[in-house]
Amino acid sequence: MQKDRTAIAKKKFGQNFLKDEAVLAQIIQSMPDTPNRIAEIGPGLGDLTKYLVDVKSVTAFEVDTDLCKHLKHQFADAIATEALTLRCGDVLEHWKSELLDEPYDLVANLPYYIATNIILKALADPACKNLLVMIQREVAEKFSAAPNERAFGALSVIAQSVGDVSIVLHVPPSAFEPAPKVDSAVLLISKRSNRNDEGFEEFLRSAFTQPRKTLHKNLTSRYGVAEIESAFSTLELERTLRPHQLSTLDFHRLYSILK
Repeated sequence: MQKDRTAIAKKKFGQNFLKDEAVLAQIIQSMPDTPNRIAEIGPGLGDLTKYLVDVKSVTAFEVDTDLCKHLKHQFADAIATEALTLRCGDVLEHWKSELLDEPYDLVANLPYYIATNIILKALADPACKNLLVMIQREVAEKFSAAPNERAFGALSVIAQSVGDVSIVLHVPPSAFEPAPKVDSAVLLISKRSNRNDEGFEEFLRSAFTQPRKTLHKNLTSRYGVAEIESAFSTLELERTLRPHQLSTLDFHRLYSILK
């Protein structure tokens, strides 16, 4: 099964198999030093899994039934010794409130089409303590961007409200087979708390509705002008500020006043 990866890959599952051994080694070296179990989503052909099971206990979630059969055969010994627990099916079906019933770190080469959704669910999951995930570079930059950077937005604020966020590695398309049409990056989020309440995230959606317009203007879709001006005055914010110019802390302060 390992020979013709391009023929194996299924577009509906967004499969791009990571083949670059140097990149795989760097992912392992970047893993958080914790006693936590590892959750791997989309193990594919087991390229990363084979390294993970050597260092920690792993629970892997694979939606592709053909790849599940392959993984059961390839990792029969690891499954027998419980170094690997393989769960076949859609991970979102398993994931109601907590993905696992014990503390875990998410380490995975995530399918691009569900990467943002998976990260947001992990940020909300109290059992998830850290994330080290390969995703599309553009999306990684949205999570890790600092204020005043072009990519800074609601995802940046959500992630940075929860923990420390950084890109640890940029990865070219050539590291995969089949090669994706975009660059990738390995994103590390070390959690300090869990994802914010829904009210705060709705507030952020309003704040970043039209990034090129002022924050004051965007917020008028949700709040009264007098409320906004009072909050801006309290925090000594300029009316001309655009949403990407505010810090994560200032977003929390502003929300606390407006709510």
